[in-house]
Amino acid sequence: MEKQREKLGSRLGFIMLSAGCAIGCGNVWKFPWMTGQYGGGGFVLVYVLCLLFLGLPSMTMEFAMGRASQASPVRMYQKLEKPGQKWHIHGILAFIGNLALMAFYTVVTGWMIYYFIMFLTGRSANLGFVNMITNPTINVIYLFIAVVVGFVILSFDLQGGLERVTKYMMTALFVLMIVLAIHSATLSGAAEGLSFYLIPDFSKINGSVIVGAMNQAFFTLSIGIGSMAIFGSYIGKEHSLMGESVSVICLDTFVAIIAGFIMFPACFTYGIEVNAGPSLLFDTMATVFNNMAGGRFWGTLFFLFMVFAAFSTELAVFENILACARELTGWSRPKGCLFCGIGIFLLSLTTALGYSVFHFQPFAEGSAWLDFWDFIVSTNLLPLGALVFSIFCCYKIGWGWDNFIAEANAGKGLKVQPWMKPIFKYFVPICVAALYVYGIATFPFR
Repeated sequence: MEKQREKLGSRLGFIMLSAGCAIGCGNVWKFPWMTGQYGGGGFVLVYVLCLLFLGLPSMTMEFAMGRASQASPVRMYQKLEKPGQKWHIHGILAFIGNLALMAFYTVVTGWMIYYFIMFLTGRSANLGFVNMITNPTINVIYLFIAVVVGFVILSFDLQGGLERVTKYMMTALFVLMIVLAIHSATLSGAAEGLSFYLIPDFSKINGSVIVGAMNQAFFTLSIGIGSMAIFGSYIGKEHSLMGESVSVICLDTFVAIIAGFIMFPACFTYGIEVNAGPSLLFDTMATVFNNMAGGRFWGTLFFLFMVFAAFSTELAVFENILACARELTGWSRPKGCLFCGIGIFLLSLTTALGYSVFHFQPFAEGSAWLDFWDFIVSTNLLPLGALVFSIFCCYKIGWGWDNFIAEANAGKGLKVQPWMKPIFKYFVPICVAALYVYGIATFPFR
């Protein structure tokens, strides 16, 4: 007899957990530096449009597939596809995508923990991004902490472990963000920073900006590799899925936008380049806090917030990996956590030691393992996964529109309306395919 599937205890738990998966380093580490590199307000505008017209339909479809199948991505397609079809191959790719995401995300989480501890203990004066990433001891120790904490929490049952911790952590994250944003608004460069951030310069919007915004939208929502489908499989049919998707995307966008309110006033106040790339958050905020009154307190608070943001996604994706592994092997939660934790730790060593021991230059000069894993996930598996979901849900060669609508609209709340069908069926796959091809054609491989 098949064991009864674990369920979340409440709708709030589902929304917080799904939002936690979406909210993370993509919002507060990657979004600000991409906004800086792509010219500010114009990128933000395109990003919001991508969330609305590509992210919302894609998330609704992924939730529907998860809830209808009551399975992890590796088994999801087998429950929904017609006999003899091969859609389940994408389920395996989705599982690989989650592993590839954690191959660098766990390391970034470790960086957040390290900076938090340095500010908490008053040792932040000599912090530097390059010094940190090239120190193998720091990277391995804090990677280990990030992996162990995540899987220890998941070793408890779904409601008592992941759901309970995420509720408290997300609530604390929102409070910390608002406090930090209010503080940034008092800085002398706030007006100039917010002008750069919020007022679009349409002359800077080009194909690369649009592709970057789409990839960032899918990255921040964790769409395309089954990370949302797993939480769809943990809920009942009391509420329709477009309404749930809107709630998750609103929370996700709120955090991303507020992150910019925190970062850009600080950049313009202290004369720091906004296009510094991945080091922006670490070098910028460390400089800011080390040169302001009460900097140790504010720095500790900021990087505590960053730790919460990082763990919210890490825990959610760990749960997806764990669910896939358990369905394939029949392991208990504790046993699955042990083996998955060991596997992810070993895989993540490529990134942790990629700037010191395991030198690897996959693309242009200065690229490393982190860029390779990010290319696999953000540039390829996320948009291609969203493309596969849209074809599978909207066409008879897959699950089909009628089956998708019946699942998505079950329950009370916002429904997918008939006039939206062309958006789901044509606009999403055509836009994603076109932008993907353009992105690959213009990617700086060398």
